[in-house]
Amino acid sequence: MSNPSSPTSSNEPSGQLSTRETTNLQTSKGNTTVADGVVQKIAAVSAREVSGVHDLGGGTARTIGAIRDRIPGSSQAVGQGVAVEVGERQTAIDLDVVAEYGVSIVELSRAVRRNVISAVEGMTGLEVTEVNIAVNDIYLPSDDQKDVQEPRVQ
Repeated sequence: MSNPSSPTSSNEPSGQLSTRETTNLQTSKGNTTVADGVVQKIAAVSAREVSGVHDLGGGTARTIGAIRDRIPGSSQAVGQGVAVEVGERQTAIDLDVVAEYGVSIVELSRAVRRNVISAVEGMTGLEVTEVNIAVNDIYLPSDDQKDVQEPRVQ
């Protein structure tokens, strides 16, 4: 949808917004700032939406998250495994991903990158300059069986 008050570039195809328009958070009517935590949450949710992503975060972060989940009244760390740098018009995102066994890491990275960029740019108006993905673990279905052990004492 075009905004009649927004300038359009004469060399832009009709119906498309220029990069300047989609990332212009500073206007003559006021400035919009987006907090790091907002970008972090959007990136985390959109990365988890991709099939083949089991979890986000390194081993230590996941362990702390599991402990936090068991404490009544505590909240889940939605942004776990996501680091962001947010400027006035651009953002860079780093993700620590746990992939499911059997998934192509190359294809998974492409899908995560595409989904994160689309979500962050669409929701915030910031230009995503890079999405760095570190696959730091592979989830095996047998990993869940290790957590459920018979009690040693009855």
